[in-house]
Amino acid sequence: MADHRHKRDTDARRFISNLPTAQKLSAGLAVVATTSVVAVGVLGAGPVARDLVAADVRPLTASLSSTSLAASADATERFVVSRSASRKQDNKDAVKEARADGALAATATAVRKAVNNGTKLWTTTVLNLWTQSGEDATQVGEIAASRQVLVTGRQAGDRVEIVVAGKSRWVTDGYLSKEKPVALGVGAGLSMAPCPDPGVESGLTSNAVYVYRSVCHAFPQITSYGGWDNHGEHSSGRAIDIMTSDAALGNAIAEFLRAHASELHLYDILWAQRIWTPVRAAEGWRTFPSRGSATADHYDHVHVSVY
Repeated sequence: MADHRHKRDTDARRFISNLPTAQKLSAGLAVVATTSVVAVGVLGAGPVARDLVAADVRPLTASLSSTSLAASADATERFVVSRSASRKQDNKDAVKEARADGALAATATAVRKAVNNGTKLWTTTVLNLWTQSGEDATQVGEIAASRQVLVTGRQAGDRVEIVVAGKSRWVTDGYLSKEKPVALGVGAGLSMAPCPDPGVESGLTSNAVYVYRSVCHAFPQITSYGGWDNHGEHSSGRAIDIMTSDAALGNAIAEFLRAHASELHLYDILWAQRIWTPVRAAEGWRTFPSRGSATADHYDHVHVSVY
């Protein structure tokens, strides 16, 4: 008689054990994943697993995509832009440093060559010393007239480079000479002794006469003067023109007057398109715009006025 009892089902684990290794691993992971989902659903006491995915997970994913990811992208973009700007600034700074280093090297080379083989020239007047040739230069003192200086041969704008105490300095071009400037005689100074041409004193104030007589005795080679006439400062009797076109001689006269400015009560000196005044003495000689001729620019005479 046939046995109608149902046979016991074979253990499902036997099915898994008969599978290849890779499939066993996949099946095991699937079981773990299923168990986890069920556990979450039970502990949460909320919707079933499919509702959890539909109601909660998808909005969370959308939120991450629209907010967090956008913020992350924005931060990344700012980082890239910032890095790019930083690199550009670094490049600019590097270029500036390279140029500065190049300028320093060129200056050092010029000074070294001048010290070894440089030409020496004479200063024909007191000159302001500048740290460089450009507008950003700083005045760092003066150099006296009738001094020999080394020149480097470099020129920029209206300045030339010289070497002073082993350092590069720049001075106004046009006031260096191969010949030693005219020097004052030993003991030359101020004087009130009469001069050969007393007619120059007509119409002059006592201070102007003092200037005339002092220059007359200190520079006997000057034979022509301009005194009173009906124009400008001359009409007041307070100004004199000392006539010379010799640059070295004119420089020497101008420096003589400047050295005695206080004693002679000077107001100003004009010579070779430059002006010097006691009230702005710290600025040295100042260039003024051309007035169109050698006489107007005071290249053929030294003009001096007094208080």
